[in-house]
Amino acid sequence: MNIDTKIVTEILCNFIKEETEKIGVKNVVVGLSGGIDSALSATLAVKALGKDRVFLYYLPYRTSSMQSKIDAMNVADFLGVDLTEVDITKFVEPYFAVNPEISKLRKGNVMARMRMIVLFDKSAEVGGIVLGTSNKTELLLGYGTWYGDLASAINPIGDLYKTQVWKLSEYLQIPRQVIEKKPTADLWEGQTDESELGFSYQDVDRLLYKMVDERYSFEELVNDGFDKEFIENISERIRKNQFKRQLPVIAKISLRTIEKDFRYSRDWGY
Repeated sequence: MNIDTKIVTEILCNFIKEETEKIGVKNVVVGLSGGIDSALSATLAVKALGKDRVFLYYLPYRTSSMQSKIDAMNVADFLGVDLTEVDITKFVEPYFAVNPEISKLRKGNVMARMRMIVLFDKSAEVGGIVLGTSNKTELLLGYGTWYGDLASAINPIGDLYKTQVWKLSEYLQIPRQVIEKKPTADLWEGQTDESELGFSYQDVDRLLYKMVDERYSFEELVNDGFDKEFIENISERIRKNQFKRQLPVIAKISLRTIEKDFRYSRDWGY
């Protein structure tokens, strides 16, 4: 799982610049959560485009941790980019009020989707696109909200496992406090990714790399020392969350169905 941080940085910066300009826009928008993933995406964007073409937003809810705000501000200061705060409380509370039995999970999904409404609107305001902040571990496990934090126009870090995100962030000298903090979606007090998932990123990344990148069979994974229940748990997560990694499935009735047979790529040069 080792990566050449210098080469990866160059590839990802070129990706951001080329894919943004192919769409025909100039700027990118990033929602800074105070966590490492959004910090890395924003840092790569500034390196790729310059700080004048990157717009950063912090989108708290009333229960959001003050530490998340401090960390987001520290990242923005590190990059030399202004950070705009848009409190989503007044947008989501009316919906919660008419759904008094709503669960914490549903509330979290509503907030994640509300943040994307704001980011996509801001991208239209500044003439840009929304930059993704979901890493490969999250995408494989489906650990994110469909059309919420998983939504974006382009994603520079979606092929980096969480442990690789940490390594690249260290190379880019992102503030140490952000690198070392426990990963959290900050959806409710005390929530952390690893406590919710039930395993550490180090453990699951080691399994995912063998399973996905190196294509180990179940038997090979067991022989390599992985617990059978752990393998089955992660395999099932990958399987049942496949829908989150796809565009909406279209029923086929014509000769050239969009996405199945017809992919109008901007790479055609139009």
